[in-house]
Amino acid sequence: MKVIVNGDSSDIRDGSTVAGLLEALKIGRERVAVEVGLEIVPKACYDTHTLMEGDKVEIVQFVGGG
Repeated sequence: MKVIVNGDSSDIRDGSTVAGLLEALKIGRERVAVEVGLEIVPKACYDTHTLMEGDKVEIVQFVGGG
C-alpha cells in the first residue's frame, strides 16, 4: 500500500503501524514527532496506530546542538 511520508510516496505493507514505519525507515522513536493526517500521534500509540492507504505522514526529528 502507498502512504506519503514527508512529501514522498512510500510503499509499506498492509497493516503497518507508525512503529513499523519508523523501524522500516531506521528512525528511532526517542526524538521524533509523528503526524498522520494533521493529527499528532502520541508516542504511546505508535505500536497500535495502523496506517491506511493514502495516509499523509510527517516525521520530524529533533536535533540537539548549539
